[in-house]
Amino acid sequence: MAGNFRQALVKLDHRLQARMSENLKQKWNHPAGFKTIHFWAPGFKWALVIAGLSDYFRPPDKLSLNQSVSLTATGFIWSRYSLVIIPKNWLLFSVNICLGATGAFQVARILRYRQSLKEEK
Repeated sequence: MAGNFRQALVKLDHRLQARMSENLKQKWNHPAGFKTIHFWAPGFKWALVIAGLSDYFRPPDKLSLNQSVSLTATGFIWSRYSLVIIPKNWLLFSVNICLGATGAFQVARILRYRQSLKEEK
């Protein structure tokens, strides 16, 4: 059964590639192209960046410092990793840089807010 499914996918892939331009075929068959997890995992990771961007509209007292620090560290650590692995994954690099920057901005907002509370006392 698994073999039949795989054969059907291969046939579908050949039909799709027959209709593609050469430029699109290169991207399709690239080691980090559309057919691989190297493309889809960073694509879905953009949801974390979007969630971080939506937190810009939340008051700083409602944000989690631990979560923001974790997103910052994750973003910057994995951005380094994305340039070390083969093939270099520029989509993974870009999403992680954005994730790290978004997290760092939220950390700064939280720390500024906490500092202003201390100054008021």
